[in-house]
Amino acid sequence: MRNTTRKIAIAGVGFVGSSCAYSLVNQSICNEIMLMGRTPDRAYAQALDLSHCMDFTHTRTKIYTGSYADCGDADIIVLCAGASPKPGDTRLDMADTAYTIYKDMIPQIMASGFDGIFVAAANPVDVVAYMVWKLSGLPRQRVIGTGTSIDSSRLKTLLSEYLPVDPRSVRGYVLGEHGDSQFPAWSHVTVGGKPILDILAQHPQRFSQLKLDDIAAKTRNAGWEILQRKGATYYGIANAIAHIVRSMLNDDYNITAVSAVLEGEYGERGVCAGVPAILTRRGIAELVELNLAPEEREQFAFSSGVIRAAVAKLAL
Repeated sequence: MRNTTRKIAIAGVGFVGSSCAYSLVNQSICNEIMLMGRTPDRAYAQALDLSHCMDFTHTRTKIYTGSYADCGDADIIVLCAGASPKPGDTRLDMADTAYTIYKDMIPQIMASGFDGIFVAAANPVDVVAYMVWKLSGLPRQRVIGTGTSIDSSRLKTLLSEYLPVDPRSVRGYVLGEHGDSQFPAWSHVTVGGKPILDILAQHPQRFSQLKLDDIAAKTRNAGWEILQRKGATYYGIANAIAHIVRSMLNDDYNITAVSAVLEGEYGERGVCAGVPAILTRRGIAELVELNLAPEEREQFAFSSGVIRAAVAKLAL
């Protein structure tokens, strides 16, 4: 990533892409945002609308539309282009549509001379991140997915309602697929530095309503609940993207759960899955390999297998 320009390109200007741009603008994260959409008029309208925020923000962000050929000087490209799930579909059922989109898009972006970082947000995000890595030829450190970042946030929010504490006082991660096979690593969830398992063991009556299996299920199903009630999820994931982008642009060395290509970590290889990672201007500086409990290792292996099977169906 270059050290002078802070330019973010966003492919896809639907709910997620436009909400991501809005978060970037309001948090004054970058200097330039280039929007790329299948419908040029919609992309232009989104850019024009966002440009009218400038009088009410801390800094000016230049917002404009562009094409894949204009990506050569981008620091980070956020991939939001994708289809919405149909009733009864899982995220993995959208893999074929995603591949149709990105097998054409990524080569065109790379032809522009792009040498930055891809952040995949389109679903199925673990599969998309893996296909972008294969299609781009970039090092695995520079192709990541939003992964279980949003699921980890949902977990903390749910726990905070039972304890009760500020969600930011809860530390922990959801691992594996951003989908049905995900799981919270309960052995590493802490509240104010104290393990959640110790809290529940010491105060069984006080927190009798807090059932870990129920929390895990609510975390896993949160996206679908939103989808069924309003048709799409976008505010939470938009802020997750903004957090990831800011962490890398600012060289924060922030640890966030993202979808990363595994090459031996957690006993897995050749698959993208949600794990804690240290985010820097180089992309992923290091994957944090947690010492999981035996049952959690089994869950991680199962979840990785689900993702790997979905990738195997594509002609990568």
